[in-house]
Amino acid sequence: MKRQKITYAQVGDNYYTKDPVNKLSQQAAAKTAVHLKKANFSEVSATRGESAFVWKQGDVYMASVVECLGTKNLIADDVRKITGKTYYDVIAQDTVATFINDLSTVGAKPLVVHAYWAVEDNNWLHDRDRMTDFISGWKKACDLAGATWGGGETPTLKGIIKPNTVDLAGSAVGIIESKKRLVTDQNLKIGDRIILIRSAGINANGISLARAVAAKLPKGYATKLKNGKTFGEAILTKTNIYAKLIQDLLDAGIQIHYISNITGHGLRKIMRARQKCSYVVEKIFDPQEVFLFIQKHAKINDFEMYQTFNMGQDYAIFLPSRDVARALKIIPKNGFKSLNAGYVEKGPRQVIIKPKNITFKGETLDLR
Repeated sequence: MKRQKITYAQVGDNYYTKDPVNKLSQQAAAKTAVHLKKANFSEVSATRGESAFVWKQGDVYMASVVECLGTKNLIADDVRKITGKTYYDVIAQDTVATFINDLSTVGAKPLVVHAYWAVEDNNWLHDRDRMTDFISGWKKACDLAGATWGGGETPTLKGIIKPNTVDLAGSAVGIIESKKRLVTDQNLKIGDRIILIRSAGINANGISLARAVAAKLPKGYATKLKNGKTFGEAILTKTNIYAKLIQDLLDAGIQIHYISNITGHGLRKIMRARQKCSYVVEKIFDPQEVFLFIQKHAKINDFEMYQTFNMGQDYAIFLPSRDVARALKIIPKNGFKSLNAGYVEKGPRQVIIKPKNITFKGETLDLR
């Protein structure tokens, strides 16, 4: 029987429905900035619609963000039945990474993290092995970010959360102690270079599509990839946390003009800035085997894959060419691989991925 094509819009997010709602929310939210003024603070309006929100508080800037994991924990639950491992240390770090990596895009140093773990009932909390791995993983992720775990909320939501599972999210507050360290798209310039950092793997985006692929495989997550790993194990890799890297770059005087966290929307996120520029990517990392496996079994083309997943590229850092050499020396010291991948040029708002002959037009990423 011929396999049917599986797209992310069919099984996960349909951005053409979701993005207009986000824009409408931003318009309403912007009107509430008057309350900051009443407290003698002021918002940085350029961060409306960015990955993190920034406001000026006295002599410093403060930043905040909230994010959720999605459905990757469901894969951990299924793979545990095969291997006996909980994988919740991975799940914890992935959850923290979703909001810490967003916070870092504005140049903020993380200060405090709060957790949100919603369960159907307290029975989910009784699994000691899972909770030990999860709590220790969350603490280690906070250490990687250099942030204090301040607390959180663990509601029981019977009738909303499905039995034997959990809805994971969290938030973070950070500080930007110098205006020179504030990163917004207002700093982006024609001629800036694009540095791409290699991802650890699939991270937390496109998971619904990966789950749909597993559901159609006779052996599910136990299916072996060409590299010898099982499909489930390949998905359950820890997401990198970039907070300390960004601070090291700023400490070295690197002029970061913009940062795109490549999550939902895939490599379209490279053009998250509002400027009408063309973003030309000349080099990319080869995607990890897990992406090739998903593409094969979902029967979808490169265009669909690169607008859904990170495909091996995690963070796009935009900076002047004079700072590229120094940045490329600092990044591996933090344990990451990077590419001097491309440049920003005058032209229509679009991303051109030359190695794949893919162009994403500006209207496909309409976040503001």
